[in-house]
Amino acid sequence: MPLDYAFTVSERFMRYVRVDTQSDPQSSTHPSTEKQKDLSGILVRELHDIGVSDAVMDDYGYVYATIPANTGKALPVLCFCAHVDTAPDCSGTGVRPLLHRHFDGEDIVLPDDPSQVLRVEDFPYLKEHIGLDIITASGTTLLGGDDKAGVSIIMDLAHYLSLHPEVQHGTIRILFTPDEEVGRGTAKVDLARLGADYGYTLDGGEAGSLEDETFNADAVQIDITGISAHPGYAKGKMVNALKVAGELLAALPKDKLAPEVTDKREGFVHPVRCEGMAEKATVEFIVRDFTVEGLKDHERTLYELARKVVSAHPGAELSFDVTEQYRNMKNILEQHPKVTLYAQEAIRRTGLKVRAESIRGGTDGSRLSYMGLPCPNLFTGMQGIHSRREWIGVSDMEAAVETLVHLVQVWAEHSEE
Repeated sequence: MPLDYAFTVSERFMRYVRVDTQSDPQSSTHPSTEKQKDLSGILVRELHDIGVSDAVMDDYGYVYATIPANTGKALPVLCFCAHVDTAPDCSGTGVRPLLHRHFDGEDIVLPDDPSQVLRVEDFPYLKEHIGLDIITASGTTLLGGDDKAGVSIIMDLAHYLSLHPEVQHGTIRILFTPDEEVGRGTAKVDLARLGADYGYTLDGGEAGSLEDETFNADAVQIDITGISAHPGYAKGKMVNALKVAGELLAALPKDKLAPEVTDKREGFVHPVRCEGMAEKATVEFIVRDFTVEGLKDHERTLYELARKVVSAHPGAELSFDVTEQYRNMKNILEQHPKVTLYAQEAIRRTGLKVRAESIRGGTDGSRLSYMGLPCPNLFTGMQGIHSRREWIGVSDMEAAVETLVHLVQVWAEHSEE
């Protein structure tokens, strides 16, 4: 049955998204932007107000906090995790969240840029929110549901448990991370300090979704070294590395292996950055597939393509470097089936249908699972992420809070078996 509780999740969300926490992939600092700490500091203060007295932010912007067990049972320590940063893909400065009460199914024209229109035909999931409240940004920025929705849900869970000591649970650890959107969300996490046995990220989409599989992910950097010469006297001498890089980009498959033409379980090769000058150019790629074998096949394809393009220009040189980013967490979670099974039970107790999904991407849970903290991903309701038409349903966030309340009880109940 629904919780008898005045949820605070949407109010928290609308406050948190106003804080600019955009991360920076070109930065080498931890966190990549200091402004991420602005929200982390707010969260620490609010946790203290709730009664979570040990909440602290470390030098890297990570927030650690503990909700102590209230039962004498020997229970595993659970961690609930979300990231504070927003994606570099779209501006996160000056976010103005708008609450649309009782959505009627008609187009929503976002007021600060009327060219940004939310339509049911573009977002079919909106049909499930007719008559319900939704939140959007104003049209010039992303909203920040990814992942301030997850942050808000965990904060409301902490608030709920502070008001309902009768809900039995083991020790709960809260972890808020920076820099997830630039692939460094776990770079400085202290798992010994965290002290958790199992985890759940709150970084998913539609209500009821439970994701226990991600892509395998690598980054590839291709450096092309050409031959520089004065352009006035370059005939027969110059090999322009920028032009060679352009040929490589033009030679990429257009009908396969590209994000814009792949879905479901298909992997891809995706250029994300290109820079340089006539003498040397760099092209950066991300490579994704659900199997490691597929990932390596894509990398071989990319290498052979690059080698062919560069070798057509005598004097040009090629460097091809692969960096592992994360691996499919399903390989770990299959060894700990109860983590997923208990989440399924909690979702059903909330009155939702379980939507078992694979993530065409990754979460902090991907890395955490391989670091020793098995960690599937739970829904938050976020939709249209990384875009100016991002939106989220208030009822979805509230259902996620309720799911977490059930989840901590499921773990407590099964400890008796």
